[in-house]
Amino acid sequence: MKKVCAFIIIIVLALSLAGSGCAEKGASTPVSENPEKAFEGRQVTVCAGAGLIKPMNELIENFEKETGADIEVRYGGSAEIFGFLTSKECDIFIPGDYYYTEQAMDRNYVFNESVENLTLHIPVIAVPAGNPANISRLEDLAGPGVKLALGDPNGPAIGKVSEVICTQAGILSAVEKNIIVKTATVNQLLIYIASGEVDAAIIWEDMTSWGEASGKLEIVSIPEEQNKIKTIPTAVSIYTEDRELAEAFNTYIAGKEAKETWKKWGFEPCDA
Repeated sequence: MKKVCAFIIIIVLALSLAGSGCAEKGASTPVSENPEKAFEGRQVTVCAGAGLIKPMNELIENFEKETGADIEVRYGGSAEIFGFLTSKECDIFIPGDYYYTEQAMDRNYVFNESVENLTLHIPVIAVPAGNPANISRLEDLAGPGVKLALGDPNGPAIGKVSEVICTQAGILSAVEKNIIVKTATVNQLLIYIASGEVDAAIIWEDMTSWGEASGKLEIVSIPEEQNKIKTIPTAVSIYTEDRELAEAFNTYIAGKEAKETWKKWGFEPCDA
């Protein structure tokens, strides 16, 4: 039975609502061929971006059933879980943007050879159902009177990505005047849009398939030339005390079997 450490209360609220490349690193193998469950009674901690909560919960449950392992998971903004990694509080590190994994690799916080690319992360503009502010393109976020919610650049990966997208489009200064809230997690952005409290937010496309979003929002795509499509990676911490189990889980969530779970929750898995 997994234990979800709810560091951010907004995640609970959300669940209550109705360059790095993308090459796969080898063929997947079954989690365990041992009917006695290879990792019975052993535990590791996963630190994952809050936007991954849906597929990760399912993958963890499946892995626990197949192996007997006990997987604890901590969700948060990518910057927050990077702090968990540096504090030696996690065994598997899964941020929402490869940028954070690169930082971890450069500082020798993870085993570089363990890095696996899981899925693409595609930013989109989300607006409430009916699109009351008539947002049809990225530049409309800079229009007078538009109420925006964006991720904090020092919090979730989508915050830093949104800042880069707006900077490249030359609208960051005007957009910042329209921001009424900067959130600590991407899940909070979904709440602001679904409740109609803001006119628009930049979130990950995969989140728009969640049940919480059903009938409550619409998508405005960002053209590829203006967008910053990211890759979600996973890696094993050098501080893990059970490297065998950590690497088994790391391989499992990047494998062929897990791809169907990622697709189910709206993610586009990385292919060779």
